[in-house]
Amino acid sequence: MLLEIYILIPAALLIIGLSFAIGWYVSIQIGKTKIGNAEERAKAILADAEKESTSIKKEKLLEVKDEWYRKKQEFEQEANSKRNKLQVFEKQLAGREDNLERKVELVNKKEKEVTNQRRNLDDKVKQYDDKHTQLNKLIQEENQRLERVSSMSREEAKKLLIENMVNEAKTESAQLLKEIRDNSKLEAKKEAQKIVIQSIQRTAADHCVETTVSVLQIQNDEMKGRIIGKEGRNIRAFEAATGVDVVVDDTPEAVILSGFDPLRREIARISLERLIADGRIHPARIEEVVEKVRKELDEELLHTGESALIDTGIHGVNQELLKHIGRMKYRSSYGQNLLSHSLEVAHLTGLMAAELGIDPVLARRAGLLHDIGKTVERNIEGPHALIGYDLVKKFGEHPIVINAVGSHHEDIPMEHPISALVQAADSISGSRPGARRESVEAYAKRLEQLEVLAKSFDGVAQTYAIQAGREIRVIVEHDKIDDLMADVLAHDIAKKIQLEMGYPGQIKVIVIRETRAVAYAK
Repeated sequence: MLLEIYILIPAALLIIGLSFAIGWYVSIQIGKTKIGNAEERAKAILADAEKESTSIKKEKLLEVKDEWYRKKQEFEQEANSKRNKLQVFEKQLAGREDNLERKVELVNKKEKEVTNQRRNLDDKVKQYDDKHTQLNKLIQEENQRLERVSSMSREEAKKLLIENMVNEAKTESAQLLKEIRDNSKLEAKKEAQKIVIQSIQRTAADHCVETTVSVLQIQNDEMKGRIIGKEGRNIRAFEAATGVDVVVDDTPEAVILSGFDPLRREIARISLERLIADGRIHPARIEEVVEKVRKELDEELLHTGESALIDTGIHGVNQELLKHIGRMKYRSSYGQNLLSHSLEVAHLTGLMAAELGIDPVLARRAGLLHDIGKTVERNIEGPHALIGYDLVKKFGEHPIVINAVGSHHEDIPMEHPISALVQAADSISGSRPGARRESVEAYAKRLEQLEVLAKSFDGVAQTYAIQAGREIRVIVEHDKIDDLMADVLAHDIAKKIQLEMGYPGQIKVIVIRETRAVAYAK
């Protein structure tokens, strides 16, 4: 038994050893096979990588070449552009050099002429001095001869001569002064007419006629009941929010908005249109829409003001003042739109200022702002010129502009020619035919008042208002009013018209006196 054990143990060990050797050999062979496969795969991967790298390299080289060509073309284009500009600059420089050379030649020529003239002047001065010396000598000899002939001393003769010369000089100076005044008035009138005519011809403006009502079209008459609301609460809320009267009558498919303030009327019109389009009409919605429209219209006022500044070439105006300029669009004077009127005055003033050699930009600024006082709320008392004066002064406008605004109706003294130009342009814009509108009743009443006022003076026989009330002709009694009093009467009538009447533009007063010569043949 032990012998078998001793035989089995070595046999088992031998079997185990053989098994281990066989396993080791098999694993080595398998490993070599895997390594060979791995090497083959690695070689294939390396080959693919080399092919891919070669392809990528070619692509990148092509991209680099394309980029290089593109950069080269851009560089060449930029270089050509700069070269062309340089050539243009060189041509301009060459032209300037030629002009400069010509100017230098002209200056040298002028210097030579001045030198020659100076020499001639020196010669003439020398000749004058010689002649003056000879004249003094002759005067002395003549004075001595006159003293002997007249039996008067030199001082007595000089005194008598001076008195005669003084009297003669006074007469001549008075006559010359009258001629100068007459010529000055004539020339000034001609020049003023020329400037005004040129300015009017170069300026054209459209005028819109404002009314006190706006008509809003609606789709059907059923909407009128919704606008009025239950027991009229909607219409009352709308009128309270906008300050505009709403007239709902028998006019088919129309609602009338009535009010003297065009800005409020515009807010009411836009608000009612939106409420009708929305369909929700009740007091809370009305207040909401009206407030929203009011804010939008405030922004529109700024845009309108900016457009006016662009139109007149003005800048640097305060934002609050800009709103007042925008409000001019919704203001009118005698039916003339205030913004259109102010723009026309600005252009007229600028054109006249340019003709006179005055700053046209400052003149247009003064013309645009001259009626700014009319946009201030009505609860402020005083003339609109002084209200505008305080307003532009508050926002730091130029002193010349401030004075022009305050003085264009002579409420304060004028301190600069621009103030007079603004006043003239304001009269031109307001008084020309078609610019402003008034009712037939008011027109007839104004003419009648004008004739009655002129006829209230003693010695006036008849009065006739002509040219739409811009001229009044007064016929006086020849035996009560002489030629001198006729001039005084015209001045007094004009002054009384200024104090007691309101009118656009100006009124010309003409006094006519008839001279009669009576003779009898017997």
